[in-house]
Amino acid sequence: MAYQRKQKKGESPKLDMTPMIDVVFQLLIFFVVTLKQEDILSKLDAARPAPNTDERVKDKPQELINIIVAPQGFIFNGRPMRIQELDRSIERLSGYSKTAMVIIKCTSDSAHAFLIQALDVCYKHGMTNLSIFSM
Repeated sequence: MAYQRKQKKGESPKLDMTPMIDVVFQLLIFFVVTLKQEDILSKLDAARPAPNTDERVKDKPQELINIIVAPQGFIFNGRPMRIQELDRSIERLSGYSKTAMVIIKCTSDSAHAFLIQALDVCYKHGMTNLSIFSM
């Protein structure tokens, strides 16, 4: 005689999803751990430029121009000055190199107009390598 399960009236059969989710996570972990990564970069055909061997470029020091925007005016490489003096100094330095690094540091109580004036002076003389910081 075969065993027959008695069904209760009004109940539908339920399928527990927890073991199935556990199996899926175990399979996912297995495939992630056993996956062998292929080295894609070694198969790329890219021609890189040759390194620059010009000795003059290697020995050239990095030019750095410091401008501090303070509440009373500007401090250019450690020397306080007004906008006209700053304009002349930037004009003189831009004659040597327009790619020199210009660092403009603003104090928390400096006027926004002073920062705009310093940026205008740099733009006027073609200085494009600018960094602005707040102190």
